[in-house]
Parts: sequence; structure tokens; C-alpha cells
Amino acid sequence: MSQENVELLRRGIDAWNKRLVDVWLDYAAPEIEWMPAGPAAVEQTIYRGYDEVRAGVSAAWETWDVFDLQESEVRDLGDSTLWLGRVKMRGRTSGVELDQEFAIRSVVRDGKITLVHTYLSWREGLEAVGLKE
Repeated sequence: MSQENVELLRRGIDAWNKRLVDVWLDYAAPEIEWMPAGPAAVEQTIYRGYDEVRAGVSAAWETWDVFDLQESEVRDLGDSTLWLGRVKMRGRTSGVELDQEFAIRSVVRDGKITLVHTYLSWREGLEAVGLKE
């Protein structure tokens, strides 16, 4: 089951990079909780449920005309995964560019993602799941 969770996360990230919010939400449970990190947290720090998450994702994409996730590795943690990679962002009006480490923890129950927490460094992501580099 855990390899399926890794693939589910990868499909979700692919949908994110293609800006397909409804496809991204197809992989999520109705009680999805998304906690975006730093610059992705446009309006609030935690979004719960399809409507809030859809609004938060839309706000992030309106703010950033580039918001791409590039994978380095994914750690299989059983019922959760830890994605480690980079985020490349460019502000729509400011032109500010970011290129930095990024980590995503996801939890899966019954084949659907129930929790997505993001971190601005691998260290933060690893610590959040009780691991060290």
C-alpha cells in the first residue's frame, strides 16, 4: 500500500504543477487539510475541506505565475510520505523569484490524501516526521 501512497503523492504534485486543482482534489479526501508553507500561505495558514483548499490553491496561483515543484526524492513512511525537492516560484506582479528546498508530508487513508503539510526546508520536513538527514 505504501508504494501506492508515493504514487498518489506524485500524481498530486503533477496535477499541482499543471495547475489542475480539481484533479489535485480528486486525490484528496473530503476532510483534506492543507497547511502551506511561507509564500504559499496567501490567505490563511490551514485550509480544510475541498472548498477552502480550492480557494487557497487558487489564491496561491493568482499570486505566483510560476509555482513548480521539482522532486529529489520521496520517503515512504507507511501511511504517510515525505517528498523532498525544490520549489521554483515567481511573483505575478512583483517578479520576485524563489528557488529553494521544499518538503511535503502527506498522509493517506483509504486511498485518499487527508493531510498535506509543506515546509520551506528539508530539515523542517524531516524533523516533522521524526527523521534526521
